[in-house]
Amino acid sequence: MAEESGTYSRSSCTIESTDGVILDGRVYRPTSENNSSFVAVLVHPYSVLGGCQGLMRGIAKGLSSRGVIAVTFDTRGAGKSSGRASLTGSAEINDVVSVCKWVHTNFTTNTIILIGSSAGAAIAGSAVDEVEQVVGYVSLGYPFGFTASILFGRHQKSILQSPKPKLFVMGTNDGFTSVKQLENKLKDAAGHNTTHLIQGATHFQMEGPAFDADMVNLILQFITTL
Repeated sequence: MAEESGTYSRSSCTIESTDGVILDGRVYRPTSENNSSFVAVLVHPYSVLGGCQGLMRGIAKGLSSRGVIAVTFDTRGAGKSSGRASLTGSAEINDVVSVCKWVHTNFTTNTIILIGSSAGAAIAGSAVDEVEQVVGYVSLGYPFGFTASILFGRHQKSILQSPKPKLFVMGTNDGFTSVKQLENKLKDAAGHNTTHLIQGATHFQMEGPAFDADMVNLILQFITTL
């Protein structure tokens, strides 16, 4: 299925992950000449609670409308992708790595930006150093809080030890992670880390379409620093 607007076009793709899992994806391309060498790979929120690539569509459309190719996909067990979701997001790391390698092969790019939302930020963070072509990472509402860490705590070490540039975006009323918890986690993190706080925003508000334009602007500003 293809879709086209004045500023971007969207097409479907299938990507093979590990264990024979087939992932359903979408590619958003700028319709004008693409001046950016970057490709953004977006990882959706927790599939066990209904997270799917549709939640990343607004950001993908916004990025492609402004010259950056964007790729979304359903992790295993979500949407039309085969396989079964894992409770802690451990198997989904393979899905992110597989998509990034597919992007590298199909777009011959060495500059991938990995963007994750909520639990997708945790999963994406575990994949950052598994793919040489990933040159930057953006977290939208990383679940660093104590309760969320019961499920996703095992992902934290990978991203906090990564030397690659990172941007952490979070609402000050996140609910899962406090501003203090975020600051404490990043205090000793490796590499260059930038934090952007959105005043008054909750975790689920930030996942919603009302903040898509803000996320796009922050991601594009981050890209200019790489």
